[in-house]
Amino acid sequence: LIVRVPPIVDIRVGRHCSQVSNIIRIAAALIDDDCGRVFLVRKRGTAAFMQAGGKMDPGESPLAALVRELAEELNFTPSENEAKFMGTFSCAAANEPEHLLEAHLFHVRAVNRQFSPAAELEEAVWVSVETAHEMRLAPFTREYVLPIAKALRSECQLSTHSDISSRLPS
Repeated sequence: LIVRVPPIVDIRVGRHCSQVSNIIRIAAALIDDDCGRVFLVRKRGTAAFMQAGGKMDPGESPLAALVRELAEELNFTPSENEAKFMGTFSCAAANEPEHLLEAHLFHVRAVNRQFSPAAELEEAVWVSVETAHEMRLAPFTREYVLPIAKALRSECQLSTHSDISSRLPS
């Protein structure tokens, strides 16, 4: 099954720029499965759920940061083929007031995969997009990730239905 979503690159939200003193650059994973669920995490000492991932080290590429962060947080190392770049997004940071988040988002389809939360993670859950909307979420997750997850799910369902109908006898 191949899901094609046009890349969304370099989206900037200017209204936040005058309100921030620092930019936090992260690599994050929109992890979903073939059941329409997304994987969200909550870091120790925080209230909002968000994507697995984290801050990029100086000089580190977004993909290298994602691989390092997922290995630290979930004991999972995605291959380059498993992590598809979706775009760069900006919004208010969830846990650092007066900071702007610049997030490099990757899509990881994790079918039948169990993760072992580690590092600073306190909680990790698989939830439907609809259930996620009822949770306390980081701004990036609410504003960008869940709408993208919903679009990916719709694309997946359309592809699955057309794959099935193309195999039916006429």
